[in-house]
Amino acid sequence: MGVGVPEVEGTALRGGVRLFSVAPMMDRTDRHFRYFARRLTRRALLYTEMVVGHAVLRGDRERLLGFDPEERPLALQLGGDDPAMLAECARIAEGLGYDEVNLNVGCPSDRVQDGRFGVCLMAQPERVAEAVAAMRAAARLPVTVKHRIGFDDHDRYEDMLQFVDRVAAAGCDRFVVHARKAWLRGLSPRENRQVPPLRYDDVRKLKQERGGLIIEVNGGIRSLDTAREFLRELDGVMLGRAAYDDPYLLARVDAELFGEDRPTVPRAAAAEQMISYLERWTAAGVRPSTVLRPLANLFRGCIGAADWRRRLGAPGAGGAAAAAALREAVAAMADRGY
Repeated sequence: MGVGVPEVEGTALRGGVRLFSVAPMMDRTDRHFRYFARRLTRRALLYTEMVVGHAVLRGDRERLLGFDPEERPLALQLGGDDPAMLAECARIAEGLGYDEVNLNVGCPSDRVQDGRFGVCLMAQPERVAEAVAAMRAAARLPVTVKHRIGFDDHDRYEDMLQFVDRVAAAGCDRFVVHARKAWLRGLSPRENRQVPPLRYDDVRKLKQERGGLIIEVNGGIRSLDTAREFLRELDGVMLGRAAYDDPYLLARVDAELFGEDRPTVPRAAAAEQMISYLERWTAAGVRPSTVLRPLANLFRGCIGAADWRRRLGAPGAGGAAAAAALREAVAAMADRGY
């Protein structure tokens, strides 16, 4: 065990395109998940949770934006609608070492609606274009946009095309398209990820009609086999909940999608690398459960998975006890051949 992770900077590209990424997910893609994900794949582009621009400027910057260099390549996803504020956020992101900045134009939560950003901005392509132009002028980082097919009654393909054309004219050449519309009233954020039908053909049509743009698809993709099929027609694929619910699928990304000729890290070896990381963060006062949560589903579908989860949840608040429990749990799963 103890397989190391090589240098990752610049390795997520194929022909200049980042063809696989793990979606930004609130309460999921924190720095501990990202560090763990990097034990499994060095190629996937990882994202932060969405961070609202006001929080970047006024909040605890280390807590909100801090990351380990090993998490790279890493994109910061921003929420907001003020071009000047977003430009300053992009400047800060560049200074901190992020690889990209992504503007959220897809979230339908009540909080986002109250702030009139997220998917609401699809009705204001000019505003999004101004924000993209301001961010590109403020920093040398790539600026990308993640958006929906549409929302409410603004859901025709032509509406999305008009939005993309205007934002592309401001200098954005990469769009991550969640292939569902959003309903701003009547559906929760979770229901908006499940209820509106998937419209992959609209994403394919966008790529066909705007071949000069980089088009990445998101929404409802649960396997690397499906991702591979999409990559025959599109430039990139973004997985969300599937990568969190079954993180070990990330261990196959580098070989299966990028053609990298390296051994796949065993599950137990990936978990073992988290022991010293856990010790470091619990020594700094972080609760063990915060660090261990991303590991809960590592052995999903394996014999002993329930015992693994039980061991991870047993130590309570003690850092030394948590590290010992993780070490014992890893050994038990390694003995099973994992």
